[in-house]
Amino acid sequence: MVISYSQANFETFRISFKQYRIVAVLFWLLLLVGVASAQSANDEVVLVEGTNEGTVFGIGESLRITGTVKQGAMSVGGDVIVEGVVEGDVATIGGSVIQKAGARIGGDVIVVGGRYSAEGMHVNRNPDAMTMMYAGYEQELRDMMRNPSGLFSPKWTPSYFGTRLLIVLFWFLVSMGFTAAMPGTISRGVARLQTTSLRVAVIGLTGVLVLFGAVLLCLWVMPEAIGVLLGMVALLVLLVASLFGRVILYAATGRWLQRKYVPIGKNSEAVALLLGTSLWVLLTSLPYVWPVMATLILTISFGLALTARYRVNWRASSSHAA
Repeated sequence: MVISYSQANFETFRISFKQYRIVAVLFWLLLLVGVASAQSANDEVVLVEGTNEGTVFGIGESLRITGTVKQGAMSVGGDVIVEGVVEGDVATIGGSVIQKAGARIGGDVIVVGGRYSAEGMHVNRNPDAMTMMYAGYEQELRDMMRNPSGLFSPKWTPSYFGTRLLIVLFWFLVSMGFTAAMPGTISRGVARLQTTSLRVAVIGLTGVLVLFGAVLLCLWVMPEAIGVLLGMVALLVLLVASLFGRVILYAATGRWLQRKYVPIGKNSEAVALLLGTSLWVLLTSLPYVWPVMATLILTISFGLALTARYRVNWRASSSHAA
């Protein structure tokens, strides 16, 4: 949930160009964190004294500002403690922003995975400034920002295995529902995937890249409201296509496993869906492998959705369709 706050009044939330710049810098910091080495689990605090003309950053560490910062302050995986003056915006991911009594923040406050707290009877803020806060998962985000390799190497804990089992059950039920509602469409998609999987993957990858480029172009060229609306529509299309394509991919994989390795329930759609779902959930749970598998699922799913309306004979001969 996003909460917008203004000391002057509670106006309708709107995104300014300054906030776009904050978001862009935060994404840039995330890329830096992704290639950085794992940080220590201890909470290191960097003391910022004197006068700083630019923006101060903290990656995997907290910032304690006792002097004056002319631009802004940002921390990824740590807190921002303001005891002095920050003329610009203050932002953090996986941490909190703490404004001490007598301190001043001239710009907006953006908090993801933490909280914003101000001490003292009178909070020294710009009346036109806003506070945007997404509370929750603070410790998880802090650990992720400080140890990015944990994203690619999940911990094998009982709760992790339990979550995987729930995911298998969820996708199995979804696949059963789609198969019962659209048996002909799912069967044609499975046949298309079995015969031309490479072509479907290429079409899906091209479609994802074109869609992503078109959304960026719309956000850059068109008015803000129209660009955001088109971006939401594109996201919805991508989610629906991924849902539809996953079911076909799970069904095709399950049937292949039945023919090659698991000769049980050869005529059972439920067994095929359970086998295919279990295999792909397993592949997307393997350390350092799951990003590749997730990308493959997305591209194939989008390719299947893009080619779903066309009953084209993808092969030169249809004698091997069975």
